Amino acid sequence: MKRLYIDIDGVLLTKKNIGVPEYGREFLKYLVNNFDCYWLTTHCRGDSLNAIQYLSSFYEKEIIEELNKVKSTNWDALKTEGIDLSTDFYWLDDYPFNAEKIVLEKNNLVERLIIVDLDRSGELERIKCLLPTPAEAH
Repeated sequence: MKRLYIDIDGVLLTKKNIGVPEYGREFLKYLVNNFDCYWLTTHCRGDSLNAIQYLSSFYEKEIIEELNKVKSTNWDALKTEGIDLSTDFYWLDDYPFNAEKIVLEKNNLVERLIIVDLDRSGELERIKCLLPTPAEAH
């Protein structure tokens, strides 16, 4: 199963008037049921509980229960430290640092980064189309 590294702010939550983005619930269910998901966010550095507690203010209990499938990552300065670059992965983030992009470029993995812009209408549907289909993800 392909790995999927997920940021929270700007990907699963809007930044302005923080809340669940359009299609957010369906998108999150799709991700956790079709990918080996990992948090790659400032809300989780070694402990998934913080990320789940943060999201529980915005998502319903049913969705939060699904989030127990998402694994934690540990990283220090760059999120790429939390990615196992030797695996088949994708990374969803709204604002990766240039230094993180350089790490991906040096490893010929820049196409594995999918930049999310929730200011665009239908953005999560667009992102879903960029990801491998469930058959390809397994």
